[in-house]
Amino acid sequence: MKLRILDAACSTQLIDGDGTFNVTGVDHFIKEVKLEECGLSYAVVSIMGPQSSGKSTLLNHLFGTNFREMDAFSGRHVLLFTTKGIWIARCAGIEPCTVVMDLKGTDGRERGEDDTAFEKQSALFALAVSNIVLINMWCHDIGREQAANKPLLKTVFQVMMRLFSPRKKTLMFVIRDKTRTPLENLEPVLREDIQKIWDSVPKPQAHKETPLSDFFNVYNLRQRFFQSVAPGGLAGDRRGVVPANAFAFSAKQMWQVIKENKDLDLPAHKVMVATVRCEEIANEKFASFIANENWRELEEAVQSGPVSRFGKKLSSILQSCLSEYDTEATYFEEGVRSSKKQQLQEKLLQDAFEKALNAGEAFSSSADSCAQSCMSKFDKGCEEAVIEQAKWDTSKTREKLQRDIEAHISSVRTEKLSELTTLYQSKLNVALSGPVEALLDGANDEAWPAIRKLLKREAKLAVYGLSDALSGFDMDKETQNKMLTDLENYARGIVETKAKEEAGRALMRMKDRFATIFSHDSDSMPRVWTGKEDIREITKMAHSASLKLLSVMAVIRLDDELDNIEKTLTLALVNSTSNNATNKSISTIDSLASSTWEQVAPEKTLITPVQFKSLWRQFKNETEYTVTQAISAHEANRRNNNWLPPPWAMLALVVLGFNEFMTLLRNPLWLLVLFVGYLVSKALWVQLNISEEFRNGALPGLLSLSTKFLPTVMNLLKKLAEDGQAPATNASQNSMNSLTQSEVTTNGESSSSSSSSSSLVRSVPIDKSA
Repeated sequence: MKLRILDAACSTQLIDGDGTFNVTGVDHFIKEVKLEECGLSYAVVSIMGPQSSGKSTLLNHLFGTNFREMDAFSGRHVLLFTTKGIWIARCAGIEPCTVVMDLKGTDGRERGEDDTAFEKQSALFALAVSNIVLINMWCHDIGREQAANKPLLKTVFQVMMRLFSPRKKTLMFVIRDKTRTPLENLEPVLREDIQKIWDSVPKPQAHKETPLSDFFNVYNLRQRFFQSVAPGGLAGDRRGVVPANAFAFSAKQMWQVIKENKDLDLPAHKVMVATVRCEEIANEKFASFIANENWRELEEAVQSGPVSRFGKKLSSILQSCLSEYDTEATYFEEGVRSSKKQQLQEKLLQDAFEKALNAGEAFSSSADSCAQSCMSKFDKGCEEAVIEQAKWDTSKTREKLQRDIEAHISSVRTEKLSELTTLYQSKLNVALSGPVEALLDGANDEAWPAIRKLLKREAKLAVYGLSDALSGFDMDKETQNKMLTDLENYARGIVETKAKEEAGRALMRMKDRFATIFSHDSDSMPRVWTGKEDIREITKMAHSASLKLLSVMAVIRLDDELDNIEKTLTLALVNSTSNNATNKSISTIDSLASSTWEQVAPEKTLITPVQFKSLWRQFKNETEYTVTQAISAHEANRRNNNWLPPPWAMLALVVLGFNEFMTLLRNPLWLLVLFVGYLVSKALWVQLNISEEFRNGALPGLLSLSTKFLPTVMNLLKKLAEDGQAPATNASQNSMNSLTQSEVTTNGESSSSSSSSSSLVRSVPIDKSA
């Protein structure tokens, strides 16, 4: 890119109209304005707004720059002198060092309706790099949607929160060609529009409730730019500001991130309309193809055999369908129209060819017809080639050809049968492996019945499918039955293999089952040991559940045969430690010293009785620590919740304190003092919350109580004093109320006694004077 220096302010094109970053130009600009010497004491100002709205003119007059301006006599329709890309310059006479960026205007006529990506990219770049952003707008555009750049700001705000860690920016709205509308009426409209944009932007979880003021300051242009980096200035938020000598690298990296972000490269309006409408047209044409009478007739004809001129007929139908699509989609965007047409064509061909190819003959019929055709051609060729005088015998050659054809047919038949068998075996693998593993993981009474039901259903479906496929191979009944039986045995083998794998993980499954039962209550909530639980019973229940799982995995139960393995294991391993154990239980334990189970064939055994004893012993050892920890927590909680002394201490208190108790009964004064002391102690107990303090230990509890004791006693005494003053105040108020009532009664006497009352009133001062 060619470096362009226009004036003493060192105006340089930072990014050209094609979006290419001018690395050489930026380096030259930084050296010319000595930006590297500024450290963090510099500010970046940018301006954005509609094209030809006077942005460059405003910057030139405000900051002393010399950006190229539009010729006022030519008008905004002349595009020669409009700003291309992003330009950068240093402000003249403003300290600290202030760099200003002039952006290409939005909503320009040269971009048409398609190219909005660069507008969004440049606006996001300005917000990411700048400390202060001037938004230049016409006064009559306030309150409008597109003209006021609301969609642009919404997209930029949303992407900026995700791509960059934003520091607080200053937004300054410059209103040009102001009308008679007062500024105090325009300002609320601007603030409300910006707030609505902010509220509508999807935010990360950390900023769901963050107000706009936390990210942006909104000022008017009357604020000064001098000392803008000082605390409280326009660019006072210096968090995340890069040093001046890294400005070029930082700006380049930000522009690269913005260029690579696909959220800003949104399709144009006509592209989106074309995509939706062409998709609808393609779906309509496909539906009309399926319902086409000619296609239906052709489809039915293919079922009975080869169709004459099949390709031409189908091509004509397809061409008619595609032509109708072209007619209706002519006026939409060419790239979208072609893409949807290609998808429609692939969809039509796939549907047509699949139905045509799936209607083929059976293998035996096809092989016989091919063999007959080959032999007919051979016989016809021999008739044409034979010489009557030579008397050639072609019988041996014919027999050899027939044997070769039969051998080839047999080879192909074997290959196809192998493919069919492999296909249905893979289907059985998918249908049985996962469900069997899940059922054995549950390991309850219904596990093996459910496995048997699953095996029967899936094997039946596979055998039915393979039998239907084999019907076209003209096989003898015995060979076909053998293949079907082998498939059934294969399904059974899948279940047995999966059962053996799960039996190998029996110990891990047992520990998981024990942890689930022991550590969770009946509502599947984590169990909290409060001291009221019966750990022995819970442990026994968890052991029984683990033993149940082990008994389910002990043998393969694909045949509906009963066994007593679970009962034997329960008597031998769970109930053998009970107090009423008898010689019978001892003999049951001895029954585990065997390599086979009673009434169970050895080939169905997954875990032998000897292996059971070893697994159970290992299981008990590995779960003993969990039980011990639970018992310790149980005992600790029970001790913490029990504040009563032991029974012998209570009996000693009654016997040794009998004399003192009788003394209190004979002397009511002591009893009153004891009662008052009880009330005070109870109040202190509640106020100090002694029971909770001592839960953390004796020493921490004493230390905490020692700091709270004196303030608590003072509060109690103060409250008692306030309660003691309340009755006296109430008594005085009652006496005043009585006096007032008597005066009211005196004033309410009848008129007949008025003279005496007045004389009595007049006599009062005489008596007092006397």
